[in-house]
Amino acid sequence: MITRPPGTSETRSFTTVFLIEMWERFGYYGMAALLVLFMIDKIGFADEHANLTWGAFTALVFSAPSIGGWIGDKVLGARRTMTLGAIVLALGYFMLALPYDALGFMYASLGVIVVGNGLFKSNAANLVRRIYEGDIARIDSAFTIYYMAVNIGSTFSMLATPWIKDHWGWHAAFAVCCGGMLLGLLNFALMRRTLAHIGSAPDEAPLNWRRLFAVIGGGVMLALATVFILQHKAVAVTCVYGAGVAILAIFGYMLSVCDRSERAGLVAALILVFQVILFFVFYQQMSTSLTLFALRNVDPSFSIAGRHLLSWSAAQFQALNPIWIMLLSPMLALAYTRLGRSGRDISVAAKYALGFVVVAIGFFVFGLSGRYAVEGRVSSWFMVAGYGLYSLGELLVSGLGLAMIARYVPARMSGFMMGAYFVATGVSQYLGSLVANLARMPNGSLDAVQSLPLYTHLFFGLGWLATAGAAIAFILLPLLNKLSREHHRALQSGEETHASETLLRVSST
Repeated sequence: MITRPPGTSETRSFTTVFLIEMWERFGYYGMAALLVLFMIDKIGFADEHANLTWGAFTALVFSAPSIGGWIGDKVLGARRTMTLGAIVLALGYFMLALPYDALGFMYASLGVIVVGNGLFKSNAANLVRRIYEGDIARIDSAFTIYYMAVNIGSTFSMLATPWIKDHWGWHAAFAVCCGGMLLGLLNFALMRRTLAHIGSAPDEAPLNWRRLFAVIGGGVMLALATVFILQHKAVAVTCVYGAGVAILAIFGYMLSVCDRSERAGLVAALILVFQVILFFVFYQQMSTSLTLFALRNVDPSFSIAGRHLLSWSAAQFQALNPIWIMLLSPMLALAYTRLGRSGRDISVAAKYALGFVVVAIGFFVFGLSGRYAVEGRVSSWFMVAGYGLYSLGELLVSGLGLAMIARYVPARMSGFMMGAYFVATGVSQYLGSLVANLARMPNGSLDAVQSLPLYTHLFFGLGWLATAGAAIAFILLPLLNKLSREHHRALQSGEETHASETLLRVSST
């Protein structure tokens, strides 16, 4: 058992993970803001090809942590695996920064990023889960603030990298992503003592070099596999469906080996994971259809009462999402904490249902904006409003996804199950790119007036899909509340049993 070093605290440990996550997301979302546009402008992809390539890439990015979580739990340790992942990510962004636009090299760079994210993502989240282990009242609040780290990093990078691209070129912008990741590693090295008592079992043992080299070798193979998958659409589709089957198999295995007292929590987690899959179909639109809509049909200037304030490029509109997240996260975290202390906490399932309602309204706003277009271009303030509602929905669903795993899944399964959660989000990322292609541009360019109906029709469809998701979530609320109560009773029973066994040992001594 790792003991807490003198002078450490939960807050300082959390801050260390918060900061490296912030810088890691700075690099990732700075790259994400540009990549679809880069593929269209520099590589020469059509909209459909760029959307599907992005979808396959993000599916792999979000699925790879299922392997990284197992490596962190069983092989290297959560702290070590997270650090190795950050180093690999910096290498991937460095490769994109090199002024070499060959298609194969771009795929190789993306393969390295997939490996780095796989090693990093679930282990960073697992460390947060372990910091607040057993503190149910604070865990939703902690993961909401942790989610804010994602959005602090992405806000600055999504504003900075498109501006840098406009002034110094694509590769200079990707170099900034690499620099952010290196700053995160430097900061983590300076603060690493605050996590000396947090980690999985392998973190307590000396580093096993043979295992490390095996992980590096496996990473090289995964990077090569990524290059192959990105080049072959049929293989990508097969992998997505295979991942979906794997999610069910993972949960089936966990249900077969878990204690009866753990079963209700795992079933609740499975239902909520399927709701998360639906949400990420909407999330994927940010880098695809919403960005292309901003490029072709949104007035880039912000004005109030006829007075010009500023102008944004199409990629910078993605920054509205993290800006809203940063504004809303502290308020939601405070609300969760107060409700938890007063015994009136809203269930995760109810928060998910409310999240789909808000997402639906957000996409209806995007769709309705077309009715007020001037020469095919809508006011940038519609994007502000739509992203605000979309972001609140994201906090209620995706922002609590990791907290849901931490709440319902036993600690001994947490790293692996967080990986399974990321596999689920990866599947929906590819599905989201297929949905985005419903508004793809046909052969030959269209002017703004002609392209506007393509996007607004898609956004109305997404609004109705989110409405259906909300209806299903509300219908499932009684079942999920029942499972949550059973899970809570099982936890209380387990704690009482543990206390009795401890008392017996003390008495016998």
